[in-house]
Amino acid sequence: FITEDFRASVQEVLDRALQGEETANFEFPLITKNDQQRVEVLLNATSRRDVEGRVIGVVGIGQDITARIAQEQEYVRLIDTANAPIFGVDSDGKVTVWNKCAADVTGYQSVDTMGHHLVSEFITEDFRASVQEVLDRALQGTETANFEFPLITKDGRSRVELLLNATSRRDLEGRVTGMVGIGQDITARIAQEQEYVRLIDTANAPIFGVDTKGKVTVWNKCAARLTGYTEEDTMGHHLTSQFITEDFRASVQEVLDRALQGKETANFEFPLVTKDGHSRVEVLLNATSRRDVEGRVVGVVGIGQDITGRIAQEQEYIRLIDTANAPIFGVDAEGKVTVWNKCAARITGYTEKDTMGHDLVKEFITEDYRASVLEVLDNALQGTDTANFEFPLITNNGARVEVLLNATSRRDGNGQVVGMVGIGQDITARIAQEQEYIRLIDTANAPIFGVDTEGKVTVWNRCAADVTGYTADDTMGHHLVSEFITEDFRASVQEVLDRALQGKETANFEFPLITKDGRSRVELLLNATSRR
Repeated sequence: FITEDFRASVQEVLDRALQGEETANFEFPLITKNDQQRVEVLLNATSRRDVEGRVIGVVGIGQDITARIAQEQEYVRLIDTANAPIFGVDSDGKVTVWNKCAADVTGYQSVDTMGHHLVSEFITEDFRASVQEVLDRALQGTETANFEFPLITKDGRSRVELLLNATSRRDLEGRVTGMVGIGQDITARIAQEQEYVRLIDTANAPIFGVDTKGKVTVWNKCAARLTGYTEEDTMGHHLTSQFITEDFRASVQEVLDRALQGKETANFEFPLVTKDGHSRVEVLLNATSRRDVEGRVVGVVGIGQDITGRIAQEQEYIRLIDTANAPIFGVDAEGKVTVWNKCAARITGYTEKDTMGHDLVKEFITEDYRASVLEVLDNALQGTDTANFEFPLITNNGARVEVLLNATSRRDGNGQVVGMVGIGQDITARIAQEQEYIRLIDTANAPIFGVDTEGKVTVWNRCAADVTGYTADDTMGHHLVSEFITEDFRASVQEVLDRALQGKETANFEFPLITKDGRSRVELLLNATSRR
């Protein structure tokens, strides 16, 4: 009834019991009658005695452990084929489990390790004490999670970094008999982390980090170079209270607090104090929550840009705009004033305080120009600039200032249009002068006329009207030569006009103009001048 491979050991147990020596928890198989299957039995073999105490036989009290053994074998198979290094030691620290993955990552096969001391033979010297402590704790029933340590590889040229969960191994009665360690090979992850650390440390941007208490945990070389504080000066010190200017401490602390709650902040500007105390470094910061492997926030990492130079340049631009000898103003996407320089204030009488946040078109443009100015602003807000647009601004005493404007789209750091900046020229005096010229031409005691590049009349003063009988309305937009010059002079007059249009002026040219009544002609002595 016993399988051949167990007959000798079972006979030995029986013989011992017949000699009065009992055996507990002996495992062996029985063969079944019908299908010759094996039943695994856990046996307590007890001597059977007569009334006089003489051994007359053996009684075996067993448990059917067939299913349990099958399950144990499945566990062994799962452990051996698991995609993670698993090893175990007994209470002496000697290896009892070494699965295929552990063999693959270290190069040591199961036969190389079984029965050997784990710590003294397979752990690097610098980690032996800490690994032994983990094993000792597990052997005392105290388990350890996420412990990092290296295993030596067989070739000796490299080491495998493991993240270990160390669990106490117990017998049926709950006594600790060893330790099983289930690990993860984190060699590649640690190499990647070290690469990240190197990239952070050598990045051409200031990068720093703090823990949940606001104490510095990261301070790269660029941060050190910009501020003068070395990593040694900052690590473990409170960022806000020691390295931020007093006027920004509250706002920086708020950003850090938000990041510690999982709310990140982008493009936050603040200054860092330099070690010499004479200057400050302006930083544009992206504050990101730092999380552990379980996703819990454990700190903040800030990746910055040194914008000290840019801010200085912006302030210089602001100073140039404010002191420019030309009216400059700007509006946001809603048409509200955001820029109003000193020249704009001087020529209109409205101060910056009077205009900031007010609607430019509704409050400072004459009613007859509101639609056209609004169109220019809308075009600029859509990215289309406008050059040499004339319009009037209202002054605070009700007068108007004539402005020649270049309207330019204003964009943010991402290139999106956020407003318009208008750079103008005060042409009030020039327009007044032009109107004076027009009045002088119109009232001059000599016939004066002008044509455009196509030879069509653009100027026809009162004297020209008086001597020819043709009013300005009769001539404006009509062709001078073909309609108002006698046929015999058309070619020569056209030649004079063509030369003037090429920049060559003609003096004292005689020719006749036809009068409206057609009965006479007016002889003129002409000076033909190019108009530019």
